[in-house]
Amino acid sequence: MRCCVCLFTQSLECSPSKMAAGESNSRSSCLNLSNSGPLGNAPPSNSAHSSPASNGGVVVAAGGMNRGAGNANPRTGPENGGGGAEPAVRSTPSAHNPPRQSVCPSGATSGAASNMTATPSSSSTSSSSSSASSDASAAVASLPSSPASVLVYREPVYNWQATKSTVKERFLYSDEVQIGPETVMTTLYSAKKYAVPALEAHCVEFLKKNLRADNAFMLLTQARLFDEPQLASLCLENIDKNTADALAAEGFTDVDLDTLVAVLERDTLGLREVRLFGAAVRWAEAEAQRQQLQPTPENKRRVLGKALSLIRFPLMTIEEFAAGPAQSGILTDREVVSLFLHFTVNPKPHVEFIDRPRCCLRGKECSITRFSQVESRWGYSGTSDRIRFSVNRRIFVVGFGLYGSIHGPTDYQVNIQIIHTDSNTVLGQNDTGFSCDGTASTFRVMFKEPVEILPSVNYIACATLKGPDSHYGTKGMRKVTHEAPATGTKTCFTFCYAAGNNNGTSVEDGQIPEVIFYT
Repeated sequence: MRCCVCLFTQSLECSPSKMAAGESNSRSSCLNLSNSGPLGNAPPSNSAHSSPASNGGVVVAAGGMNRGAGNANPRTGPENGGGGAEPAVRSTPSAHNPPRQSVCPSGATSGAASNMTATPSSSSTSSSSSSASSDASAAVASLPSSPASVLVYREPVYNWQATKSTVKERFLYSDEVQIGPETVMTTLYSAKKYAVPALEAHCVEFLKKNLRADNAFMLLTQARLFDEPQLASLCLENIDKNTADALAAEGFTDVDLDTLVAVLERDTLGLREVRLFGAAVRWAEAEAQRQQLQPTPENKRRVLGKALSLIRFPLMTIEEFAAGPAQSGILTDREVVSLFLHFTVNPKPHVEFIDRPRCCLRGKECSITRFSQVESRWGYSGTSDRIRFSVNRRIFVVGFGLYGSIHGPTDYQVNIQIIHTDSNTVLGQNDTGFSCDGTASTFRVMFKEPVEILPSVNYIACATLKGPDSHYGTKGMRKVTHEAPATGTKTCFTFCYAAGNNNGTSVEDGQIPEVIFYT
């Protein structure tokens, strides 16, 4: 028994009398159930003429009706030499016209895979055809099951667009992408939403090429929002190199708190802490306005949250702190007193803020040691240990390694300086302290900011310690060379005696055994 397929014509109807009479044709029985497909396309038919699904589906016809499954063109006309013309419309499933599933007709071959389903064809559109289809449905329901069934197997496809290398293959118009500053963010959003990696890559590349100090904070916010870690990293590097310009940009005060925190956490910002504090206050004023709060010191502290603790107040000079943060009202009285004590007394009390210097340099930290042997008992009476040095290439000195006590764990107070020899100008200094464990190791004492050292220029390294007798170095070397493991670049230090009172330190013996630097 069979039912005529009536998709786009009203002239042919599926009558119950025909089905009851039974025409001698080898087509399997079918029932027209579906409406027209999406986007105006005809849905796939469940007739034996249906072609394989484009995503790897297989059309299986039981009862010996496998006819040209690879042919995707509609065909009408007589078949098997039959007398009457019988139209049959076939549709190849595609991304525009996905195959639809329905339950298998009763009597389908047992043991079929659970993901193999009968695919219905489109229903008739005329009123007369609708009536005929109703009669046909009743007739088919009363007939014995046919052994012939058409089954469609579809393999599951996940994120099929990601498997396509060009935009054209995703049903977009072309690979010719025209992106501008006004459209790039909305385009990137769409590319992310609809999983078009090629278009997403175009957007990210455009943003990289147009990254500047004045838009670095805005792009950093968007990169974090759209989960673009590579773009976010480039934005952060740009902010490191151009911290002052980036913070002065109009878009800085529009960033969210998490982005502000991500920047203030960095050790590589190239700006003094007092200016970072001023930028944070400007952001807090804008954020208070966004939250419809009065810009009082209390509300500024409230909206800053964790960001306030990332300002490294101990790295400021006492003058900078007194003129700015101490009078801002943002810090509590206890915090202000604690920081003033940190600046003025020895030993320095513990403070709740980070005192680790920021280094605006990227790359690996390097160090050289100028002594070959360590001995005991080097005394201090308020006189500075000093040694003159020069280098063959531009470097940035960030600190010294100093010897500690021979009497066990001890705290030292120390002032370190680098002085330009010819002008006697202090280029960098820090009045701080360090704790030693009684061993002959060196202990790091860092500058507040890196000190630029130019090639073939004489400088004096100076350290004034207050504490018990310490270890000291001997068998010193006049020239010490550091070779970078990755690049093979050599940095050569030349040490000379510093004229004047230097507490006995010289090329051969004394303190300041180690110089810590970046190239």
